[in-house]
Amino acid sequence: MSELVTGDAVVLGLRPARLPSRALAAAIDLAVVFCVFMLVSVVVAIASVTLDEAAVAAITVALFLLVLIGGPIAVETLSHGRSLGKLACGLRVVRDDGGPIRFRHALVRGAMGAVEILMTFGVVASIASLVSARGRRLGDVFAGTLVIRERVAAKRSVAVPPPPPWLVGRFSQLDLSAVPDELWLAIRQYLTRMHQLDPGVGGSIAGRLADELVTRTGIAPPQGVPAAAFLAAVVHERQARDARRVFAGARNASSAPPAPPAPPAPTVFPGSAGFAAPAGPVADGSGAAGGPRPGQGTEQEGAGASSAGFAPPG
Repeated sequence: MSELVTGDAVVLGLRPARLPSRALAAAIDLAVVFCVFMLVSVVVAIASVTLDEAAVAAITVALFLLVLIGGPIAVETLSHGRSLGKLACGLRVVRDDGGPIRFRHALVRGAMGAVEILMTFGVVASIASLVSARGRRLGDVFAGTLVIRERVAAKRSVAVPPPPPWLVGRFSQLDLSAVPDELWLAIRQYLTRMHQLDPGVGGSIAGRLADELVTRTGIAPPQGVPAAAFLAAVVHERQARDARRVFAGARNASSAPPAPPAPPAPTVFPGSAGFAAPAGPVADGSGAAGGPRPGQGTEQEGAGASSAGFAPPG
């Protein structure tokens, strides 16, 4: 696996394609291109029987440039790095930073491919791919691209750390409809990798993600709540809502009469996320930190009741 670090100090795990899979993908692409070239050449030859030799030679050169070189460039540009051979082998061309390629990347790769693949029958490209640590040929080096494997064995996903117990259910009334999927993905990636980042860099990323989340929801986190804890609590709330929707849909689809689903009790894993709990008891909305204790009278009910339902860390 090739580890690339973005500007936000996030590690991208990419699996570079090696020579066997790249050679198979190139063979499929060349077979398709040569078939198209022969078919177009036959049609043009029939249509140009009345032309002189100079015109036929010019047309042949134009066909070579347009079909054998321009064709792969156009396909990689329009498909964002997935030609027919790469699609069949589960490969894709991306930039060095993991982003999709553009026309200039495909142009450089296609121009270099005409030299190192077509004119040398793939010898130069094979040697360069074997020498390179990430299996890149010369076209990839000059274009700043990398061929990666898209279809890899599925790994066990890393669970998002749970929020602190005193934040579970705190954002149940938060409107999350305006938060895009890209922001959810960025928050999830940060939460699963925050212990791998430098504390200063991780705090900066958490603050930026929290500010963007506040902009989307319109509600700021409570005073004294760390940005990472705020992100974990909001993600936990979204997961709880998704679970309730799934359970409600399953009950409605069954033959039994539907019943209103009860909200699942939050599962608390003390200390698993590395968040500090507040000092002292936390109000739960009813005004008491727990149930009635033995020996206490009913005259204490309602004493110290709070409607906030939240106590920031001490």
